[in-house]
Amino acid sequence: MSGVIPTAPEHPADEKTPDQRPDAPPDYNSHFVPGPPGPAVPPPAGYAGGSPVGYNSLQQPSTFFLYRPAVGAHPIQFQPGKYHMPSQPVPVTWMPGPPPTPNCPPGLEYLTQLDTIHVLQHFEPLEMITSFETNNGYEVKNNLDQMVYVVNEDTDDFTRNAYRTLRPFVLRVTDCTGREVMTMQRPFRCTCCCFCCPSTRQELAVQCPPGVPIGFVAEHWNLCRAVYSIQNEKKENVMRVRGPCSTYGCGSDSVFEVTSLDGVSNIGSIIRKWNGLLSAMGDADQFEIHFPLDMDVKMKAMIFGACFLIDFMYFERSPRRSSR
Repeated sequence: MSGVIPTAPEHPADEKTPDQRPDAPPDYNSHFVPGPPGPAVPPPAGYAGGSPVGYNSLQQPSTFFLYRPAVGAHPIQFQPGKYHMPSQPVPVTWMPGPPPTPNCPPGLEYLTQLDTIHVLQHFEPLEMITSFETNNGYEVKNNLDQMVYVVNEDTDDFTRNAYRTLRPFVLRVTDCTGREVMTMQRPFRCTCCCFCCPSTRQELAVQCPPGVPIGFVAEHWNLCRAVYSIQNEKKENVMRVRGPCSTYGCGSDSVFEVTSLDGVSNIGSIIRKWNGLLSAMGDADQFEIHFPLDMDVKMKAMIFGACFLIDFMYFERSPRRSSR
């Protein structure tokens, strides 16, 4: 019939109409027609087999290929020659050993070539955490940051924790070969008596080689400042050490001048360097010692020993004990 207008076919009542929501995927046929497959790319030289399991082989020529590490190879973590591997200790550079010197105790030949040495105390976090006093340790270096000596305290646990900064101690100085070249001993002195009494004054004996005394460092009573005398093996005064009026300076260095007995000539100095937070809260002091290059090597060793008596008397901090 020519007069009938064609209409859309009616859908049954139970038939669901297509989803007309905007987020529904469109319903259309793709016009993409796949072409013929390209030539297969052979695996790179040195790698047997095809692609890994679960991956299709490359079907198109490409300048990139699938990387496969060699069997047993490990990834590179450090650039060769630039970083130290974690399993390797950091090497320590020691000062070259000088030839034997006449009239010089064995082991002190290093001091004949130096006019400045640096004493660096080891930082002990165990003391701050547990309040347990441990043996002090020091490194002695020259201006080139080369190790000259290693100083270790040899005191038992009871003495260290019972007497704290007043404890008697023994310091052993060793060189690069582990040979003990010098020994320093401080006897116990009671400080409960009058300060002007000679029996309460601190003293340090220096032996080089161990068992052979070469001098003493004796404290002198003074109301305002730290005063010491450096003596020879016969306990005859040779030099004097004068400290600042306030040895507990915050933010500045503490200078102990080494002078002649009359105080006119300035011979050298022992400088306690301010090390920021470690100097204020920790127990890791740094000292810088100056003396003439042509000075008697035994007197150099005595000034070196005076540095440790000063450290124990004025800059050694005992860890705080928890009060309960």
